[in-house]
Amino acid sequence: MGLALMVSTRLWLGGVVSRTRDSSLADRLLQQVRACSQAACALLICTDGWAAYPNSIRRALRDKFKRTAGRGRASLQVWPGLHIGTVIKQTVNKHLTGVLRQMSHGSIVQAMRLLQRSGGGHVLNTSYIERFNGTVRERLATLTRKCRHAAQRLQALETGMYLIGSTYNFCCFHQALNKRVAGEVHTLLRQTPAMASGLTDHLWSISELLRYKVAPAPWVEPKRRGRPRSKPLPDPNMPKRPRGRPRKISLSTFTV
Repeated sequence: MGLALMVSTRLWLGGVVSRTRDSSLADRLLQQVRACSQAACALLICTDGWAAYPNSIRRALRDKFKRTAGRGRASLQVWPGLHIGTVIKQTVNKHLTGVLRQMSHGSIVQAMRLLQRSGGGHVLNTSYIERFNGTVRERLATLTRKCRHAAQRLQALETGMYLIGSTYNFCCFHQALNKRVAGEVHTLLRQTPAMASGLTDHLWSISELLRYKVAPAPWVEPKRRGRPRSKPLPDPNMPKRPRGRPRKISLSTFTV
């Protein structure tokens, strides 16, 4: 089982929005990639020439591993099936002159096998994610190069990104995902990315998407610190017992 993934350097990819382009932004993006990945499978990630990506990928896709038996601290080890490919475009006067492809981590032979298995092309590339970036820029006015609709807050831009991504995956048929029905030559089965991934079985409307209710996360009882309680908790309905010494009353207050 393998997976090929193209990662772009756009600040708004995957709903991750930031005013600056630094390693913390790449770490936040790769945490989302980790949530969608499995350590047991082989994974290929293709990035551009931003130097922060390889180290952020290694920090995000690693687990604790105990090298020796007995007491001792476990070490962090990168997933054994991880492969990182880097694609650097060389330009002169804004014209493409060449493309440099190299491996930042892993084997080029295994990377090419994963790339061919995923159908993402025959060479290391980021063309698919760059095309998706162009689609999102076209649908969201605040992401165009020169516009009069600049977002004043990052929360508004992040919310718009999630809305565009949800409609892209659930509410639009994709021609590249069309499949021919078995036994019928001229009949095509149209699919959305969510249908192709098995998340749904029909095309969602905008109204259905906006009215969908997300179930809350399951409750996890927080871990208690200290020793376990030996006495039961007091009954909240019972009056509280006074603490400390009783109040002193002067003898002059008594009458005979």
